[in-house]
Amino acid sequence: MLLWGFLARQFRRWQVYNRTVAELSSLDDRSLADINVSRSEIRAVARHASAVA
Repeated sequence: MLLWGFLARQFRRWQVYNRTVAELSSLDDRSLADINVSRSEIRAVARHASAVA
């Protein structure tokens, strides 16, 4: 039972990470600058988003 909960959380985090990377990557540089994110920070922002999801 505990294992399934862990796997479900990890899968959800993976989904959030991938969706966040895809969404931020689709923005142009100006839009990223508007939200104070550079292209080199996209993966870090996605990791943070998935950790708090």
